[in-house]
Amino acid sequence: MKIRSSALVIGAWVSFSLFLTDVRAAPLKAAVFDCDVTPVPGSLLTYDPMRGVGELNLRCRGVVLMGNGAPVVLCAVDWIGIANEGFTEFRQALAEAAGTEPGRVALHALHQHDSPICDYTTEKILRDFNKDPGPFRGEITRPLIARAAAAVRGAVPGAVEVTEIGWGEAEVRQVASNRRVFDSQGQFLGVRYTACKTPELIAAPEGVIDPLVKVLSLWRADKPLAVISYYATHPQSYYRTGIANPDFPGIARFLRGQSLPGPLHIHFDGAGGNIGAGKYNDGSPENRTVLAQRLADGMAKAFAATQKQPVTGDDLGWSAVTVKMPVNPALEEKKLELALLAGEGRPEGVLGTAMQLAWLRSSRQISVGCLRLGSTRVLQLPGELFVEFQLAAAARRPDLHVAMAAYSDYGPGYIGTARAFGEGGYEVQPSSSFVGPEAEPVLLDAINQLLGAPAR
Repeated sequence: MKIRSSALVIGAWVSFSLFLTDVRAAPLKAAVFDCDVTPVPGSLLTYDPMRGVGELNLRCRGVVLMGNGAPVVLCAVDWIGIANEGFTEFRQALAEAAGTEPGRVALHALHQHDSPICDYTTEKILRDFNKDPGPFRGEITRPLIARAAAAVRGAVPGAVEVTEIGWGEAEVRQVASNRRVFDSQGQFLGVRYTACKTPELIAAPEGVIDPLVKVLSLWRADKPLAVISYYATHPQSYYRTGIANPDFPGIARFLRGQSLPGPLHIHFDGAGGNIGAGKYNDGSPENRTVLAQRLADGMAKAFAATQKQPVTGDDLGWSAVTVKMPVNPALEEKKLELALLAGEGRPEGVLGTAMQLAWLRSSRQISVGCLRLGSTRVLQLPGELFVEFQLAAAARRPDLHVAMAAYSDYGPGYIGTARAFGEGGYEVQPSSSFVGPEAEPVLLDAINQLLGAPAR
């Protein structure tokens, strides 16, 4: 009886150990998706009627990550912005397609200007005030959202195991410069837009930027499945062409796909609200490929510097905090309503007023998310965020690999530092930034919560 009892105990322990091993060894899986999200010619892009498509069309690309929890979706879209109810609807569609919750979908625009804008709250306000909704028409973007959801739905059954993740960084030279230029005494001189021809502004230093492109890669043994890059800058070389195109980041992404065929190349715009190519870009068409090649070179160097680590499903995590964003004190709902009723200003001014009103009427509850993948953290932030937020996040956890994607919910517009509101300039005007200076501590607190305390 004792021998039999011992055998039963040993057998039970072996079974339990095998059970624990199976649970702990659950694999990380990934399903990549890619589809065309270019509207049909004749549609309205953000600024102009669309006359046609460039040699590269607009893409919606991403990956569905599956581990020991609900799937996480990372999605980058070649549009100028996705806001308010448009953001909610798009994220809901991707969540349903991936079999997850909307709160676990990281949806981001890349902010190219010759592209659509998606904001159904602003569309509704314009219609309620008997105004032409222009580029906010849902019939432009809803079919494209459905196409993106179909791409996700079709990709999920083909998910493959990810055995390792990789991380690499490299400097991108002569692309990014701070748009806000100051003299040697710290006095604000002006805005160096993404195309600049003012000698004084061109000659000024680059200013505060994040020069690094960061590359997260997913691997199955020695085969890369996806290469995901993050770089902070406005993505314009020149625009208002009437030709839908992904500008120089889209060309850089294409070049990397040609140089490294096989994996899907996905690119996210970082906190580039106050960053552009103005020091190195005069707006000439030829300069688009120059900027693209410089960015592609940085991406290639970052990938070449990749260091890999093994992963399982336990290494995948997602966390988020919801924050209440402040309102720019210069915005008043009644004044905006009266301006819309009067139809004051040019058509684009009316559209901007409707966007301001949409923000005021929204809950202003913004979700800030963070992907955990081994020793990597990727923060998901709203609006046209200043680069200082990205630099603060990286400094918070030097023991981790930290990247940031901005331009998730486009509703707040520009989000500057508290100091910038006192300095003035385009980015903090109420026509550009719908939030107040209190946005800085609100978002920094959320970032610190998600990243946690530095390891000791």
